[in-house]
Amino acid sequence: MTQYSPTGADSDANPFEAAVKAYYKPHQWQHIRSTRIGIAGAGGLGSNIAVALVRSGFKHLEIIDFDVLEAKNLNRQYYFLDEVGLPKVDSLAKRLRAINPAVEITTHQVRITEENIGCYFQEADYVFEAFDRPEAKRLFLEHFLGGKKFIVMGSGMAGIPNSPPIVIRKLKEHAYIVGDGVTNVGPENPPCAPRVSVCAGLMASVVLEHVCAK
Repeated sequence: MTQYSPTGADSDANPFEAAVKAYYKPHQWQHIRSTRIGIAGAGGLGSNIAVALVRSGFKHLEIIDFDVLEAKNLNRQYYFLDEVGLPKVDSLAKRLRAINPAVEITTHQVRITEENIGCYFQEADYVFEAFDRPEAKRLFLEHFLGGKKFIVMGSGMAGIPNSPPIVIRKLKEHAYIVGDGVTNVGPENPPCAPRVSVCAGLMASVVLEHVCAK
């Protein structure tokens, strides 16, 4: 586990936060600043979700991913060529702190399993599923669906064509899934930045809308 504490001043003394704050009503800004986010996976979905949320003002994040960056990831994940070979969680934390030095980030370079999933996201209000593997997605759903946390999952965003459309679907109260629900990665459906980024952006928007509506 690695914890990244704030290095920049908060609020009006922080140019980023002073600028973002102006887009919200006072109560919305307070809710955004106090909300705790968990992100399971730091690949195409997870890295772009994290960036979208930090740019929106969220500052408390817990991110889990066991993997290191490969060159083949760069077509859709929020990383750069000089980071190939580095742990994704470390590079992502660095990128987020470059946006807002006041973010508080906890990272875990581990693989989520049935045995350890309960150890993470204990303080998170909202948890995102951003895994590649179907078995990891299933484990996440079985553990969190029906619990007290607000969850957002991704399913179906591969390929080049814009059809089927990527949409937001409500599974039940405080549980949403975003994607086309059909298109898996394969020879005819490569994972490409446009649809992956759209899905990640919509996933982040679900939480931003819910927080601002409080």
